[in-house]
Amino acid sequence: MEIVLYAFLTLGVLGAVFGIVLTIADKKFAVEIDPRVAQIRETLGGANCGACGFAGCDAFAEAVVAGEARPNGCPAANAEVIGKIMGMNVEQSEKMVARVLCQGVDGIAKERYEYDGYSSCSVAASFAGGPKLCRFACIGLGDCMKVCGFDAISVKNGVAVVDESKCVGCGNCVEKCPRAAIKLEPADARVLVFCRNSDVGRVARTQCMKACIACQRCVKECKYGAISVVDGFARIDTEKCTRCGECAKVCPCGCIEDFTI
Repeated sequence: MEIVLYAFLTLGVLGAVFGIVLTIADKKFAVEIDPRVAQIRETLGGANCGACGFAGCDAFAEAVVAGEARPNGCPAANAEVIGKIMGMNVEQSEKMVARVLCQGVDGIAKERYEYDGYSSCSVAASFAGGPKLCRFACIGLGDCMKVCGFDAISVKNGVAVVDESKCVGCGNCVEKCPRAAIKLEPADARVLVFCRNSDVGRVARTQCMKACIACQRCVKECKYGAISVVDGFARIDTEKCTRCGECAKVCPCGCIEDFTI
């Protein structure tokens, strides 16, 4: 009994000694954290999406305070607020949003075969060129949706749809899409070509009913020289575009959408 009591007392004394030593060491070697790091961290999206180029929100906040990152480097945060925390004037970067440049929904895009495998765009794309005839089409199995940390993407009728009110332009969906069917565009660009099919017009038309056939009617209609046909499909220069929407009116395939009306 005495041996057991002695053992308990010894352990108690050792525990107390180690506790005191650790407490002293914690205070002596504690690393002071700049309070601005926590303040900046609170303004961030919290999704750790990596769009800033750092491992996560904590790393970005520390980098800003250390002068290793731009205060407007996080697309999900208010750069002006971060600038005030840092004591500097910072302008908000141009808002970018993800746009799915495809209208190949069910019944519009022609199918090569009916896919009934693992629900992944990357996997489906590896089988005989993918389930849709158009090699540029959104496959619609949601790889982009799975990597979106802001719940901004859903899949409707076989094509991914972006909720621009939730999208922060992190670009994770752009990198994930095996068809490169998603692109970051300025949020104020409201007249867009929703097709990237570079095949000859007659071939593109057999693949999708809304494919651009490079007829150049939009090019001729645009009075501002904002549209050109490159590699088989129309492209709009957002800096020249006035959002008049005349190109959308003359497009015979309906592959140009005007969101300003």
